[in-house]
Amino acid sequence: MKLRLKLALAFAAVALATAGAVAVASPFVIAQGFAQLRSELGVPGGVTWPRPGSLASAHIAQVEQDMMVTIIALAMAAAALALMAGILLAERIVRPLRRLEDAAASVARGKLDRRSGLAERRDELGQLGRSFDMMAADLERSDRSRRRFLQDAVHELRTPLAVIDATASAVLDGVYAHEDRYLETIRDQSRVLARIVEDLRTISLAEGGALPLRREPVAIADLLAGVAESFAALAAARGVALRVPPAGPHQVSADRGRLHQALGGLLDNALRHTPAGGEVLVTSRAVGPAVRIEVADTGPGVAEADLPHLFERFYQADLARDRTTGTSGLGLAIVRAIVEAHEGRAGVENRFEGGARFWIELPLGRAAG
Repeated sequence: MKLRLKLALAFAAVALATAGAVAVASPFVIAQGFAQLRSELGVPGGVTWPRPGSLASAHIAQVEQDMMVTIIALAMAAAALALMAGILLAERIVRPLRRLEDAAASVARGKLDRRSGLAERRDELGQLGRSFDMMAADLERSDRSRRRFLQDAVHELRTPLAVIDATASAVLDGVYAHEDRYLETIRDQSRVLARIVEDLRTISLAEGGALPLRREPVAIADLLAGVAESFAALAAARGVALRVPPAGPHQVSADRGRLHQALGGLLDNALRHTPAGGEVLVTSRAVGPAVRIEVADTGPGVAEADLPHLFERFYQADLARDRTTGTSGLGLAIVRAIVEAHEGRAGVENRFEGGARFWIELPLGRAAG
């Protein structure tokens, strides 16, 4: 049964119950009133006026009956009017719900730009409409992100696959000789593919809350020293000074390997964008109940339009970037995924003195002794 009909029947039931109560109670109330009137009209000596059977008595009885009929008729008329008003009110209540139903059906069919049209209302239906619009907007953003992700993933996978196919075909067709360098090209591109697949898996697990974490007390000073040691040779080869001042006695409860991976992603990004003769500085400090680790470089910085998007999957601030370096285009997205899996957050900003500053914040644990 439709809601409109249910509401109309509910209003009708209330109206009829009210009319019935009036119809049942009216004869008794009127009879009691006229009995009291007859008693008050009695004369001294116990004689009641008007006398039973007299013309006056018959007139009073007729008036009493007419009043009963009139009240019952008015009650029934009021019930009928209440029923019609209930039907109109039910229609008015159901109309915005029908609009919301149509909008929900459109969203279910994939029209994610459809909205309820109830956001301007200031009652409960307006609140429901605004909640629906927020949900539809989130679905629309998620759908756009999914489509963009699929397009980017196809684009990123297409390049190494094309190189592998072209190289293997050239060797098999005799265009290239059977030399190790062509096999090395195929191997390198296969590793790029494997890296992309593994990075996608890591992000998917992290965003789904299923990234396995082996938490343990991790001293930030030891973590930064280990990451700096891992990247010392790469920094020296690129002519970039890598500085890691002594960190404070901060400690977090985290997966040491995953944090090393996240900080490695920030350092790799900083070294790739810092010219020879530049510097990469890694520092840490307490920020309220969290520890903030910053990786600052002296590169060209980041365009303001790109800042909000750098941690998105496959986002390319540098349009000239390619895959010859073995990167998957997912490094910063992995950084954010790992940090958020540790209940932290990541961000980026341009430095006033030039260059960019990437940072992550992690909840503090007990200070290292």
